[in-house]
Amino acid sequence: MRKYSMLLLSLMLLAAVLAACSGNGATEDNPGGEAAGPDDGSQSKITIKIHYPLPDQKEARAQEDDKIKRFTEMYPNVTIVKDDWQYNVNEIGIKMASNEAPTFYNTFATEAQMLVEHGWVADISELYNSWEYKDEMNSLLQSQFIVDGKVYGITQNGYVTSTVINKGLLDEKQIPLPDMDWTWDDMYNTAKGAADPKKGISGIAPMGKGNEAGWNWTNFLFEAGGEIQEIENGKYTAIFNSEAGVKALDFYKKLRWEANAIPQDWALGWSDAINAFQQGRTAMVIAGASDIIDSALNQGGLKPENVIAYPMPAYEKGEKHIGILGGNYLVINPNATKEEQEMAFRYITFDYFTDKGLEALEANIQERKSNGKYYVPAPLNYFSDDSEYAQKLNAIYDKYDNVYRYDERMLSLIDGKPEAQYGTQDYYGVMANVVQESFSKEGTDSKSQLDEAAKTVQTRFFDKIEAP
Repeated sequence: MRKYSMLLLSLMLLAAVLAACSGNGATEDNPGGEAAGPDDGSQSKITIKIHYPLPDQKEARAQEDDKIKRFTEMYPNVTIVKDDWQYNVNEIGIKMASNEAPTFYNTFATEAQMLVEHGWVADISELYNSWEYKDEMNSLLQSQFIVDGKVYGITQNGYVTSTVINKGLLDEKQIPLPDMDWTWDDMYNTAKGAADPKKGISGIAPMGKGNEAGWNWTNFLFEAGGEIQEIENGKYTAIFNSEAGVKALDFYKKLRWEANAIPQDWALGWSDAINAFQQGRTAMVIAGASDIIDSALNQGGLKPENVIAYPMPAYEKGEKHIGILGGNYLVINPNATKEEQEMAFRYITFDYFTDKGLEALEANIQERKSNGKYYVPAPLNYFSDDSEYAQKLNAIYDKYDNVYRYDERMLSLIDGKPEAQYGTQDYYGVMANVVQESFSKEGTDSKSQLDEAAKTVQTRFFDKIEAP
């Protein structure tokens, strides 16, 4: 979910190899001095329009400006044009049709199949497969943008949807923290106990408007053993109106009508829910953990010891802690020339796996420390956890007390499940209406609601999907 704009902070981690040098032979970051393709990119003038952070992301912009400076020193023939357009599923088609899309742009794990089918993303298999670091990438994340064996994007970072708890609010009500290996019942009891409606404090703030409402709820569908869709003989069928779906929707209603644990003003979007947590108005919220924690520590002034990331609760004891697996990706414009695509790939991976990337990260951590701020890494990075690069990164983290560290048990319990690759955002939108009805009207029948939603999703969206 879009949720993740704050994950752009994780670009500090992007530390990239040069797939090629400017033609002068070996460099510190490319000791072999080998080009990534048949042309080393130094013979002709090339302009690429890059994905650039938003104006309010000052630290990310400073980091990107430094990268631009270093990249153009290596490739003086390249002109960089900045473009701070942020991916929007309702805008990408217009951008492509008008030829206004950047040479590369950011997108999300849900979008791979749709972008490929519309021809809005370039096949970069040749560039990726000739890249020396491809085997050190986080295979779980990278696989989300491999379609029919072809590579269409480069992962930046990822997350498994989590629950974050404000321990301070639990302490005020003398409620013990639940075990990391918690269940729906534990979440219910914690939310009910922590809620203080008279003070405007909720026990949990599930998102209740926008596609994020359907996204939040789908975690519980997965935990109960449900699926969004099934595929047979090229036909996509909505199956979330299952017994598992009913259990998940009934659980939402219990939080609303029995526990009185959700906000009185329950129509919260992603930023609304995050803000409620950072302001101490809810004890729990569901999203990518680093987004919630960064906001709470650096904008809300909460202390790390009171902001605790949990896996999503298991449906019952002994079952999996399933959370939606998502991530941020950079993809290349198929309308760009071959030379522009290759240079975009070099730019995207410029800081991957390099010491310069680690140096930039450490400088950022030091700057944050001097300003009384915390650095909150993404739980999942573009590189694999057992890589040499991950060891170097953790060694830097260990040096600073302003780096948020996740509980090792939490990391061992999270179980990521990829989002459906077809019609996911459309499905989320329909389910948002179901969530809103469930929160606003007491006594609704979950099976009837889900049957109607499934019919809508099927006829409006899934029936229109053409078999690959």
